[in-house]
Amino acid sequence: MEGRDQKLRALQGRLDYYQQKLETKMKRYRGVIHESASSEMKHQEVMVLRAMVSDLKREILSLGKDP
Repeated sequence: MEGRDQKLRALQGRLDYYQQKLETKMKRYRGVIHESASSEMKHQEVMVLRAMVSDLKREILSLGKDP
C-alpha cells in the first residue's frame, strides 16, 4: 500500500511539472506555420507534452482505482 502511495505522489509530481511546462509552451503556441521547421518542431513538442500529460493522468487514475 505504501509503495502505491509513493508511486502516486511521484506521478503527481511529474504531472504537475509537465502540465506547467505545457502551459508555458501554449502561451506562445500559434499552431503550425507550414514551410517553417521551427514552427513544426514547436508543434511536435506541444503534442509530445500533451501526450505525456494524458498518459500520466491515465496512469494516476488506474492506480487510484486499484484496491
